[in-house]
Amino acid sequence: VMLTSGNSSSHPVSFILLGIPGLENSQFWVAFPFCAMYVVAVVGNITVLFIIQTDPTLHEPMYLFLAMLAITDLVLSTSTQPKMLAVLWFHAREIEHHACLIQMFFIHAFSSGESGVLMTMALDRYVAICMPLRYSSILTPTVVGKLGAVVMVRGLLWVSPFCFLVARMPFCPKKIIPQSYCEHMAVLKLVCADTRGNRVYGLFVALSVVGFDLMVISVSYVMILRTVLGLPSREARLKALGTCASHICVILAFYIPGLFTFFAHRFGRHVPRVLHVMLANLYLLVPPMLNPIIYGVRTKQIRDRVIHGCCGKDF
Repeated sequence: VMLTSGNSSSHPVSFILLGIPGLENSQFWVAFPFCAMYVVAVVGNITVLFIIQTDPTLHEPMYLFLAMLAITDLVLSTSTQPKMLAVLWFHAREIEHHACLIQMFFIHAFSSGESGVLMTMALDRYVAICMPLRYSSILTPTVVGKLGAVVMVRGLLWVSPFCFLVARMPFCPKKIIPQSYCEHMAVLKLVCADTRGNRVYGLFVALSVVGFDLMVISVSYVMILRTVLGLPSREARLKALGTCASHICVILAFYIPGLFTFFAHRFGRHVPRVLHVMLANLYLLVPPMLNPIIYGVRTKQIRDRVIHGCCGKDF
């Protein structure tokens, strides 16, 4: 969408990202832990993908879902972090209009994808614990592939309409986004038109995706808990719950900051902007960084392969 001489405010050539408003004097230093977290996220997720791809014994549903999670995390963090670090370190605050909309699309489509992958992982644990004898016949590679495709296509189809709607709207002369990246609600505040349709649709997408996924996750874990409590020995109960612990940690790391950011944008007029922006940044950094660490520490096969790779065969 080009800038036209007849309507200078219609479609700006670029927007200005402020980084972290309120921390202008210290955001250069704040960027260092962000950079470290991003490096850990990239190295960790690529390591997980490499281990799963090269070890035939890990070509099972649980690990295939973990590979999907790693890919989603890599896209989600890489769509925002390089530009965010450029803003914080080099004051490269300008982002081209189309680049901003593309970044917005990737953030929301892959956040939806990550939520969907976490839901499929809950279903995987449900089948593994509640129907162990039928596990391999229910979750065949074809079924796993279809589940992965469905959650990703859902994200793309659900998110595309509000990106197209924003792209067609006229923008006000003010083109400052008081954040480190282009988020739907932040971009929408720069539109000089009625945005109620977009706001309602954005709310519908968030509630339908997260609401549905959390409902499936909750039901799966209620069924898992019922089955686990019915197991005869304490050891069997602890082992079954142990296989779910890493997944529960990942769910909390993703949904808690995500829901806070979502509600703060819509209803949090009294939330300090610094807190809001910092949490919005951490929401796209903490889960991609923690997920490979949590699964690497808690999953014996992945942990053994990492130790083997680092310390050699004689470890």
